[in-house]
Formats: sequence, structure tokens, C-alpha cells
Amino acid sequence: MKTGLTLAAFLWVTLSAVAQTYSIDWSTIDGGGGTSTGGVYSVTGTIGQSDASAMSGGNFTLEGGFWGIIAAVQTPGAPLLTITLNSQLSAINVTWPSPSTGWTLQQNTNTVSSVNWSNVTATIQDDGTTKTLIVNPPAGNRFYRLQR
Repeated sequence: MKTGLTLAAFLWVTLSAVAQTYSIDWSTIDGGGGTSTGGVYSVTGTIGQSDASAMSGGNFTLEGGFWGIIAAVQTPGAPLLTITLNSQLSAINVTWPSPSTGWTLQQNTNTVSSVNWSNVTATIQDDGTTKTLIVNPPAGNRFYRLQR
């Protein structure tokens, strides 16, 4: 009789366990990345961190997220070159201060260290304070710099 009672208790516990709920929580594991250097500059990052915030100092800002296809390359001694989203035109604004005579905006579609830089021939707007080039997002990479 004791064996029958034990078997009944075991079956009752086993059957009641079937009604339990379960869940699989969503999560991510961020890893990888490394360090990239060029000239006097160095940046270290981790892939999979699209939610990371921004850091800035001096003339530089580093923002977490997906890599942009348009980038500013700061030339030592040149005016600050910035790139911002122009949401009204679904374009990108490349800007620098107006009183920067003697500097020419150049572009490159290869890499920052490439020798294939060419002068920008598109119309550059100047409101007396800021010079602006409006760029429709291109296919592939595009780098901009100011050069004397």
C-alpha cells in the first residue's frame, strides 16, 4: 500500500509540473572589436555596442552606433570640419567656419590614408558664418578634409 501511495504522489507532482510556465529572455552579448590607429590618432572600440553614448574632447567627437559612410578627417591646423544630418533634405551637411581663407574642401572615396583626394567641385553655400556643402548620401564611403 505504501508503494501505491508513493507512486500516486509521484504522478501527481509530475503531472502538476507540466502546467508550469517558462520563458526565454532576450539578451545580447557584446564583444569583439579592437584598436585602429593612423598617424597620431587612435580609437578603440567594441562591436555590438550600437547603444553606446557619445564621448567628446577638443575638436573630436566619437558617437556609438552604426558606422557612417561619410566622415570628416581633421587636418592639423585646419578649421574644424563637422558633419551633421540634415533631416529636412535627407542629406548630410559638411560644414566649417566661413573666415577660413586658403582652405579647400577635398573628398576621397577610398580610405583616409589614400592619395586619391580631389577638390570638391559642388556648390558650397556660405552665409558669412558657416560654409556648408550639402551631400546626398552616396553609395560606399566618402571622406572629407580641408587642405591648403
